[in-house]
Amino acid sequence: MPTSNKHIKHRPLLHLEEAALLERVQRQTFSYFWDFAHPACGLPKERDHEHYKDVITTGGSGFGVMTLIVATERKWINREQAIARLLKILSFLDRAEKHHGAFSHWLNGRTGKTIPFAKKDDGADLVETAFLFQGLLTVRQYFNRRNKEEQTIRAMITKLWKQVEWSWFTRGRDVLYWHWSPQYRWAMNLPIEGYNEALITYILAAAAPEHSISRKIYETGWARSGNMRNGNFFYKTKLPLGPDFGGPLFFAHYSFTGLDPRGLKDAFADYGKQNKAHVTINYRYCVDNPKGYKNYGKHSWGLSACDYKRRYREHSPVKDNGTICCAAALSSMPYRSKESLAALRYFYEVLGAKIWSQYGFSESYNETRKWFATSHLAINQGATILMIENYRTGLLWKWFMKDKEVQRGLKKLGFKSPHLK
Repeated sequence: MPTSNKHIKHRPLLHLEEAALLERVQRQTFSYFWDFAHPACGLPKERDHEHYKDVITTGGSGFGVMTLIVATERKWINREQAIARLLKILSFLDRAEKHHGAFSHWLNGRTGKTIPFAKKDDGADLVETAFLFQGLLTVRQYFNRRNKEEQTIRAMITKLWKQVEWSWFTRGRDVLYWHWSPQYRWAMNLPIEGYNEALITYILAAAAPEHSISRKIYETGWARSGNMRNGNFFYKTKLPLGPDFGGPLFFAHYSFTGLDPRGLKDAFADYGKQNKAHVTINYRYCVDNPKGYKNYGKHSWGLSACDYKRRYREHSPVKDNGTICCAAALSSMPYRSKESLAALRYFYEVLGAKIWSQYGFSESYNETRKWFATSHLAINQGATILMIENYRTGLLWKWFMKDKEVQRGLKKLGFKSPHLK
């Protein structure tokens, strides 16, 4: 397993061939989910900071359980080790606090109780719940042997899956709502609509065996009756959906760690083309570098949500302070591999020990202000491992798209995909 030194300083990072470099980055990043997991529940902590020692992140946990599949396939751990970890995780999730079947954004890794993400955000978070179930349904497909342990894993996931009251989160309207609080009820009042990172929420809400939603809610709520379309050109690239310039790059990553965008189409877009266009615009913006930030270019690009100094914030072409998110370019590997690999070599071979640690690359850097993060967040670490793997083998896409209930949900919403027979 990776070295125990948190930040590897004064050690040259040698040139590696592509396959060896990708393997090294994935494996070292996996140590965040294996070695640094919460000891009581086995799930990843929100970030590696002493103030977060008991804070478990629900969305990052969905990515975390998927990394166990990658680790098993690549033999970083054996199948028995992955099963033991999953049984520990599922036992914790079974007894953890839920709100109409949905999980909160943060959980206490020892007690399973909700930790408020914000003052009024102290109950259900439906999008984080969807990221978690994207991972759990992928696990349910992959661990498909008939032995007692793998049968138990599948049964426990199905039990949790059936408990989520997706349709309750519509409040009787034609849209899903992001939050609900046992104390503040619907005070957050945030509909999940327009194009962002939450597409997977509607697909799973439609796929659910119980409490599922109708196609009308997807089309009227999420798609705003077609008004989520963009259709404008940015850097000579047509953007099908979403805000101008596409928004932060995690829109192209979080819903697509399991959901295969290749050939995935509905009445509103081709999602393979959408994600490639989004990444292309983000890349070309950084190459153009209209604000003149130091070293922005073909090797240093990628604007998304990440740390800048003491704050976690969104970065995009319309919210740019010169901070590059390492996970942004790396998780874009399936869409623009040549450009992502160029960024990877810059991160590893040029910036090296400034951002490389025992958990892989740190969150971000800002060369204009001579600042380099030392922090790691589960959700960005997970997306990095999974999207590199999808570039290399399509592993997570293959197993998630096999799920019959997911396939039924996609058909219900009018999607077409090579995975749908």
